[in-house]
Amino acid sequence: MNAFSANSFVPAIGRVLLATIFIFSAIGKIAAPEATIAYIQSVGLPFATLGLAIAIAVELGGGLLLVLGIKARAVAALLAVFSIVTGLAFHSAIGDQNQLIHLLKNFAMAGGLLQVVAFGAGAFSVDQRLARPAARQFA
Repeated sequence: MNAFSANSFVPAIGRVLLATIFIFSAIGKIAAPEATIAYIQSVGLPFATLGLAIAIAVELGGGLLLVLGIKARAVAALLAVFSIVTGLAFHSAIGDQNQLIHLLKNFAMAGGLLQVVAFGAGAFSVDQRLARPAARQFA
């Protein structure tokens, strides 16, 4: 087994690293919901409380599913779209270098997530574990 193949530990580490920012962000929103609601309102978006609930569900649920490799391609696609949309909605003031860095960070995360969409969860994932019996059955 090549150390860098899809059957190695590398895809699992990648999933964990990609998911970490989403999980920590959700925990921060849970710990300080008022701050997130105020931030959502500050950019002029309606239904801030609903937006908070959706963000927590996407970030925490999507992050945990990605770590475990459950429906990883679909979850990664959702998180990629979420990253692009939130980047554009909250970090569009690119004249401010900090906001530009945050926007580019969101785009980079989306790029990594699209790699999961393209190549799947890899080894050490529920997706791979569920696919094995079917593969053996037809072999």
